[in-house]
Amino acid sequence: MSGLLKGKNILIMGVRNKWSIAWGIAQAAWTQGANLIFSYLGDREKESLLKLTSDMGEIDAFQCDVSREEDLDNLFSMIKSKYETLHGVVHAIAFAKSEDLQDTFVNTSKDGFMIAMDISVYSFIAVARRAQAIMTEGGSILTLTYTGSVRVSPGYNIMGVAKAALEASVRYAAHELGGKNIRVNAISAGPIKTMSAKGIRNFSDILGVVEEKAPLKRNVTLEDLGGAAVYLLSDLSSGMTGEILHIDSGYNIMGI
Repeated sequence: MSGLLKGKNILIMGVRNKWSIAWGIAQAAWTQGANLIFSYLGDREKESLLKLTSDMGEIDAFQCDVSREEDLDNLFSMIKSKYETLHGVVHAIAFAKSEDLQDTFVNTSKDGFMIAMDISVYSFIAVARRAQAIMTEGGSILTLTYTGSVRVSPGYNIMGVAKAALEASVRYAAHELGGKNIRVNAISAGPIKTMSAKGIRNFSDILGVVEEKAPLKRNVTLEDLGGAAVYLLSDLSSGMTGEILHIDSGYNIMGI
């Protein structure tokens, strides 16, 4: 198999099912020749992942709960042992308690705030720290955000705050890792029907608004996001770091 990512070892974190943005990215990266490595949270995610990747031949998948430092240490130790070098990381992991998405923002619990920031933001920092140590040939670290980080998206609540912190983390990591030829960027994806989106109030209304207001008059697809991710993971984006790339049918430029 040949392509833009031929010979590159890419870690994909966050595949839950066939609707996951991480899965759309994985498919696009595999089509472009990447050697894919996956991490999964637990047995349910492992079962789903193995079914999804059944046509990809033999792939490596390692258990990792990003809230556990020892799991992260083990994950990157195993990757280093087998692959020696990592060329790319896709961090597609976020979490907020359902009650903190269903209630009003000012009623966010302290526990809910801490959990959302830990899983959605600190895990990115923890992953980047470990990844850079084995990205000896440079490469690309990629995460996912949403326009709710900079504009109010009713119902997105604590996740908007977490994504704002995540975007700041992208910039700081890009600054520090640039000297190692490691690029750090994020895709700000338009709303898309994923398992996580089901927890957001009035999500179907958000889809409708974007379809109506966005210049392209449609919502984005997994293929749209996968293509953008391939660009960011490949050498085509060798001069780009610290950026938030909007893949949202142009919705972010609208003032109404």
